[in-house]
Amino acid sequence: MESVTSGTMAGTGSFRCQRCGYVLTLTSLDALRDCPECGGRDFVRASLFNAARTVVEAPTEAPMQPERGDPRQEWLTRAREALRAPGEYILYEDGRDIKAVALTREWTRIGRSLAADVRFDDPTVSRRHALVVRQADGVRVLDDRSLNGVFVNGEQIEWRALEDGDEIVVGRYRLIFVSVPVPSAERQPDTPVQTVG
Repeated sequence: MESVTSGTMAGTGSFRCQRCGYVLTLTSLDALRDCPECGGRDFVRASLFNAARTVVEAPTEAPMQPERGDPRQEWLTRAREALRAPGEYILYEDGRDIKAVALTREWTRIGRSLAADVRFDDPTVSRRHALVVRQADGVRVLDDRSLNGVFVNGEQIEWRALEDGDEIVVGRYRLIFVSVPVPSAERQPDTPVQTVG
């Protein structure tokens, strides 16, 4: 397969980085640039019709569970403090703002489509990229047949149960799953178990 080098006019289509597997989608006048994930310069044309799914390593940045003093940890702490109501949320940065999407329905769609609940108008995001499913036994994220894949804590997944603080990568966007528990004062005491002798 012919390798494409950075800075060339590659034409319309999708191009996969040979180093990390990141997929760029270009229009006819876009110049092929360095890979935004690993900085690589060697790309091959990616096919939408390739039946074999490419298994790639995780994006090069570590999951959002950094050491103390890290700006990402400070961002997450500020976001948690702003959440007042108990429940499950998806958090992400929109410019300088922190957006929180409450997971109140069974399905929350993430993608580029106008019908998406969490919409990113960006070519690295598929129209139907991921689904967050909320059920009685927990919250899961599913890859909704996306072109670039869905990553949770740096690992490409088909589906995965989410835990508080998990990082979800969709295209070039990083989202954090946060679960805010009901404060202990509001919880109902457990009913004592009576044994019948």
